[in-house]
Amino acid sequence: MQRVTNCILLNDDKVLLLKKPRRGWYAIPGGKMEQGETVKESVVREYREETELNLKNPSLAGAFTFSIYQDDVLVHEWMMFTFFCTDFAGELTEECNEGELEWVPTADIKNLPMAEGDRKIFEHVLSSEEVLYGSFFYTDDYQLIRSRLDPSRS
Repeated sequence: MQRVTNCILLNDDKVLLLKKPRRGWYAIPGGKMEQGETVKESVVREYREETELNLKNPSLAGAFTFSIYQDDVLVHEWMMFTFFCTDFAGELTEECNEGELEWVPTADIKNLPMAEGDRKIFEHVLSSEEVLYGSFFYTDDYQLIRSRLDPSRS
C-alpha cells in the first residue's frame, strides 16, 4: 500500500495550495513516503521539495485510507497522513514541477475545485485541533462514493 504525507500550512489566514494541471484541482502539497522515513520526516522533506519552505513543528492532523474502485473492483489503495503547521522558514519557490503554488484565503477554500475528501479534511482541520481519522471511497474518475470519518462531522 502506498503511503503519502501532506501538510496544511496556515499563514495570515491563508493556506498554501497546489493547483494540479491534470484536473485543475487544488491539493495539499506533499507526496510519497520513502522507505525508512517516519511520517514526520516525509512531510518535511516532501514539503521542502515542492515549495522550498521548511516546516517547523508540523503536527499530525489526520490519517486516512483512500480506495479507488472501477466497476465495483478495488484498483488502487493508499494511506495519507495529513499534518498542520503554522510556522515555516524559507522563501516560496516560483517553480514547482507538480503544478502552481498559491496562497489561498481560508474562506475561499470551500469554493475551489478539489477532491471532495480533501474538502472534508480542510473543514475539519481548519476548525478543530482533534486528529481526524477516515476512509474515502472513490470511483476511478475520483467521484466520491462514500466516506467514514472519526470524529464524524454533523
